[in-house]
Amino acid sequence: MNQTNTKLLADILRNIANTPHIRPSEVPDIDLYMDQVTTFMDEHLSSTRRSQDDKILTKTMINNYTKKKLLPHPTKKKYSKEHLLLLIFIYYLKDFLPLTDIRAILTPITERFFETDDSISIENIYAEAYDLSKEWVNNICRDITESWHTASNSFEDCPAKDRETLQIFSFICMLSFDIYLKKQVIEQMIDGLGTGEPTGSEESAESDKSDSAESTPYS
Repeated sequence: MNQTNTKLLADILRNIANTPHIRPSEVPDIDLYMDQVTTFMDEHLSSTRRSQDDKILTKTMINNYTKKKLLPHPTKKKYSKEHLLLLIFIYYLKDFLPLTDIRAILTPITERFFETDDSISIENIYAEAYDLSKEWVNNICRDITESWHTASNSFEDCPAKDRETLQIFSFICMLSFDIYLKKQVIEQMIDGLGTGEPTGSEESAESDKSDSAESTPYS
């Protein structure tokens, strides 16, 4: 593929590798009101927006997560550090999973470890997931680069004017198929958890309608 697109991919991968994630130590230990929660998330996750109009977290979203039992109720309208950590998990998961699936994933965690005196806490779980994801980024970038090289060798017999477009299409298809298969694994793992929660098609991925729904009294 041409140098412009190769450089574009290199820049994308560099940005991915350097994307700041919320370190466990950055999450405040004090309880916060909802406005403070949304401000915190906006400040720390703004770089993950695709466009400036994208919303990181709104009051309506928080109320919706509480209503749908993804997030435990606040205490006297205040959200703890563990609430914030769960909201970070939800933020990443909702990009490709419906809320029912996220609830099925989080329910065993919140029921067992949310604000308990157990030796394992939500903070411990988040810290472990954070460390694993940071270690895995290099592997992901390496796999993407390999897919790019594979796609670059496709359609070699096509006219030069069409080759670049077809190779980029092949690259996107390879990444998309990878995502599709991994999502299948995630969905089947969720279905095998046996939580009794409705999952899958019973609720679509979080929609604008859900996010704009009337707020419940937790704000």
